[in-house]
Amino acid sequence: MKKFSWTRVWGVIIRHLYNFRRTFDRISDAFYWPSLDIIVWGLTFSAISKTQQSIPAVYITNILLGVILWYVVWRGQYEITVNLLEELWSENVVNLFSSPLTLTEWTVALLSLGFMKLFLTVTFTATLAWFLYAVNIFRLGLLLIPFLVDLLIVGWWFGLFVASLFLRWGTKIQTLAWAGGYLMMPFSAVFYPLASLPLWMQRIAVWLPTTYIFEGMRTVVATGSVPVDFIVKSSLLNVVYLTITLGLFISSFHKAKMRGFGHLR
Repeated sequence: MKKFSWTRVWGVIIRHLYNFRRTFDRISDAFYWPSLDIIVWGLTFSAISKTQQSIPAVYITNILLGVILWYVVWRGQYEITVNLLEELWSENVVNLFSSPLTLTEWTVALLSLGFMKLFLTVTFTATLAWFLYAVNIFRLGLLLIPFLVDLLIVGWWFGLFVASLFLRWGTKIQTLAWAGGYLMMPFSAVFYPLASLPLWMQRIAVWLPTTYIFEGMRTVVATGSVPVDFIVKSSLLNVVYLTITLGLFISSFHKAKMRGFGHLR
């Protein structure tokens, strides 16, 4: 068994950071789409406030905080799925794993990239929300840390799940790299309370870690109280799902390797 090497992990990270700096698609994904969401939601509430007698400021706060925090999930998933697709598109998977690089090192590198780049996206969108609409993400206080960590882990395990599908069916389902995470959004109560969902959706939502984070976010904004039970439930579900998807991803990789990576094109 090869010894784990942080040098090889850093090599993969550097490779993708160079690609990020020189690829307009990656830059627009990191900054353009998040900023567009912030601006559109803000303008929407501004227009509504002009036609209504009064709209509590907490509404726009909850919406914009939801936008910012959702991109944490998206960023964690994106780095795994799109970077795997890039290797499949360029037929570079064989080259990667014919080198001393191991699957564990490659996976750790992509998880680390998600962790690093989320700070770029969150910092940018949070600054924009504060500058345009005076919405301050730091009103969540120290709870911001477990919220961000739990949401990033959701992005990781969902990204590993989608990557497992790519390793079985190849690039013909590549749209899941961008659209897959949004399947969870309607059930996650990102912009509205869980109680507002139909009962059948609520029954699905309670099994998603994201639901507890966004419900917890609204609890903090509305009452200032610490929703410890929400954080615990979210963390426990994340441990279960991350364990399952890691096993699925490793299994899918070894099956793809036995069949030959060429069938994934």
